[in-house]
Amino acid sequence: MNDQHDHGALGDAEYAEFMELASEEGFDVEEVEGAIEEAGHGPLPVLAVVGRPNVGKSTLVNRIIGRREAVVEDKPGVTRDRVTYEAEWAGRRFKVVDTGGWEQDVLGIDASVAAQAEYAIEAADACLFVVDATVGATDTDEAVVKLLRRAGKPVVLAANKVDGQSGEADAAMLWSLGLGEPFPVSSLHGRGTGDLLDEVLRKLPEAPEQRFGNTVGGPRRIALIGRPNVGKSSLLNKVANEDRVVVNELAGTTRDPVDELIELGGVTWKFVDTAGIRKKVHLQEGADYYASLRTAAAVEKAEVAVILIDTTDNISVQDQRIITMAVESGRAIVIAYNKWDELDEERRYYLEREIETEMQQVAWAPRVNVSAKTGRHMEKLVPAIETALAGWETRVPTGRLNAFLGEIVAAHPHPIRGGKQPRILFGTQAGTKPPRFVLFASGFLEAGYRRFIERRLREEFGFEGTPIHISVRVREKRGRKK
Repeated sequence: MNDQHDHGALGDAEYAEFMELASEEGFDVEEVEGAIEEAGHGPLPVLAVVGRPNVGKSTLVNRIIGRREAVVEDKPGVTRDRVTYEAEWAGRRFKVVDTGGWEQDVLGIDASVAAQAEYAIEAADACLFVVDATVGATDTDEAVVKLLRRAGKPVVLAANKVDGQSGEADAAMLWSLGLGEPFPVSSLHGRGTGDLLDEVLRKLPEAPEQRFGNTVGGPRRIALIGRPNVGKSSLLNKVANEDRVVVNELAGTTRDPVDELIELGGVTWKFVDTAGIRKKVHLQEGADYYASLRTAAAVEKAEVAVILIDTTDNISVQDQRIITMAVESGRAIVIAYNKWDELDEERRYYLEREIETEMQQVAWAPRVNVSAKTGRHMEKLVPAIETALAGWETRVPTGRLNAFLGEIVAAHPHPIRGGKQPRILFGTQAGTKPPRFVLFASGFLEAGYRRFIERRLREEFGFEGTPIHISVRVREKRGRKK
């Protein structure tokens, strides 16, 4: 069992055969092992950056991810469209959830900080708690500390705005929070961030715990996502056969996801009803911003995302953004076109054209046309979810995959560029949930050719309802074996 884990998804015999193939093609064994291990790890560890407003969280996030992406302004309450970013330090990749820049809620600052921190740490493997060392620990900081203790996640304490030796004493005062050593940093100037990130890596797991999957008897987790007022709560009530969720004509009634264990077709499923994602996070009031954060957290923990689309309205940029979030998170996906019973012939015609043009990125996802209100076609939802899960967990044996790749290269070689013709030499599937492939090639493969490979993989092996990740390793220039 351990050996199988060490080789990603490959068994011993398959692994030995594969490494022999790699050696014959002139690849370094360590390079190949590293590529399989990296591709096979699946979801990245998640670091939540928490703290009260205006302590420099977004500036620190920009410092960690190495680019100016999180919006920063010299006032509290600035938000952005994205809350999750990818970062790398010392050769290890991880996700950063930025909880900075949210509006203060009418319930008062302590309540809003607590709500926000709670939503962020729910999907996190570790937390980075940022405190303004020049101000010292406030009552609000103490409230966040209590929350972090209750969550039981590993915590790294960043004492921010320490720009010189004089600030070191301010940082030392934060030992009083009882979270261990405060790391003095200046997110603005980068001072001390290296030591801070070293500590973050010590607290983050090498690969995160599987938050889903093969727990014995554990129900599969389904996140219902979509923009506000698309009918998520009505759908949950219909599958549950009772009114469990407040349904209101007013968009955005749902604030927190409500986990519901529901039996369908003799199987128990865990449905998570998430608050709708609004168009622009930075236009949201505090509570709506939390809703976006909470939806991202629910998707992180789910296995399947059922994306609801309101068919009475045009497919919007909001819908596209929600789909992208689900695809990027690597979840199995089902598209449910809701309010289908309300369509006339003309709208149905134009909707089909919209689906052809606007939904290309998820043309592989099972589709159900439903009505959450009347229950139309609700019986088709579970088979669609099961199909998507089957695709998400599909694994292609290495021998079969390489026979398939050989046929493709022979029938459809990569276009010649600069007098050279890159070739796929061999490949393997490094993991599932979602399926992840590593292809080893003699040169750079263009994006269009990668898309062609993905399309052919789907035609040959199914993979209905799941994103596919393909990474390519190019053979380093070295003397060929005689």
